[in-house]
Amino acid sequence: MRGSVTISGAKNAAVAILPAAILIEGKCRVENVPDISDVRVILTILQDLGVVVEKLPGGAVTLDATYIRSTKPNPEFVKKMRASYYLMGALLSRFGQADVALPGGCNFANRPIDQHIKGFKALGAKVDETDEYVRLCAGENGLCGNRVSLDVVSVGATMNIIMAATLLPGQTIIENAAKEPHIVDLANFLNTMGADISGAGTDTIKIRGVQKLTGGTYAIIPDQIEAGTYLAAVAAVGGDVLVKNVIPKHMECITSKLEEMGASIQNFDDSIRIVSNGNLTCTTVKTRPYPGFPTDMQAQICVCMTLADGVSKLTENVYETRFFGYCNELTAMGADIQINGKTAVVTGTPRLSGASVTAKDLRAGAALIIAGLSARGTTYVDNIHYVERGYEQLIEKMTALGADIQRIEE
Repeated sequence: MRGSVTISGAKNAAVAILPAAILIEGKCRVENVPDISDVRVILTILQDLGVVVEKLPGGAVTLDATYIRSTKPNPEFVKKMRASYYLMGALLSRFGQADVALPGGCNFANRPIDQHIKGFKALGAKVDETDEYVRLCAGENGLCGNRVSLDVVSVGATMNIIMAATLLPGQTIIENAAKEPHIVDLANFLNTMGADISGAGTDTIKIRGVQKLTGGTYAIIPDQIEAGTYLAAVAAVGGDVLVKNVIPKHMECITSKLEEMGASIQNFDDSIRIVSNGNLTCTTVKTRPYPGFPTDMQAQICVCMTLADGVSKLTENVYETRFFGYCNELTAMGADIQINGKTAVVTGTPRLSGASVTAKDLRAGAALIIAGLSARGTTYVDNIHYVERGYEQLIEKMTALGADIQRIEE
């Protein structure tokens, strides 16, 4: 693999920032929006609610939620993606009520929204929850800021509570908050529109409620996981690639492990160069909340481990069942992976072999593509729609780097 690749806007930031436009009375412009299926779904939901959406050239979108007409998003669309739960916090904050079906998305683990509900209740919401939907409205004493201490570090709950608290009177303090870059991005977006949020990126976030948000322009940060996926692909396959439009600081948890495995990494202001001869050495990885190694890169680093010399250990501390989305598929390609609880022991093999495999979720699909690029023979990856939820123009970008890859319509 040789050449350069430009990273798109962060999926995990976009799917929160776009629903957050509901909080704004006026037009806002969001730039560096990735053209992926999850973003297209969330824009469809917003339009159906009455938000005026206009797509502009160059990955920009304008949104005007001034005359939004409903607080009940279409369940058919909501169930297509996990991040649709951000509609709950945004609608509750602005209108004092929300009626949102439970979300869909990748089914690689049980991911309850109990911490979201805990936050909404702390802010004064009355919650009616069933197996199909969540209905929120102001309780007897109304909605107002409060202290919320999360039982576990949750990215989704942290972002949802931020949105829910933005327009409420008083101050909200989120303790044990997640620190991921896309949380900081959401807070920066809202502050640009007139919110008063401090502490994002630390474990304590303070939101001082404001009466209204007005319009503005904001650019989404680059996608840490998309960049990490291309870095892992080059490490596994070999090559010399410049990964552009990244924030190297966000990538340190990933690049440090790839360097440890034998890849050469050079950081520049907004790009990273990776050089690899494909000869990797074993390592140990434990996934953690940011700034630790991200769970969304677990499957991709596992592919590198299958090709590395020696025995690697990969411990999943966020979603233990995530191994089952792809390890059996890699085994079918010749990988030697033994799973013991939340740890996978990976014994390196000189080469994988092409096979017909099935993507069971977004990141598992990306890992199988990397495995296919490094394998002898042809690999067919089914259920590619999962991958298209989070990677913009993956086929075109991989092809430009020299990969022999094509999408087959069935």
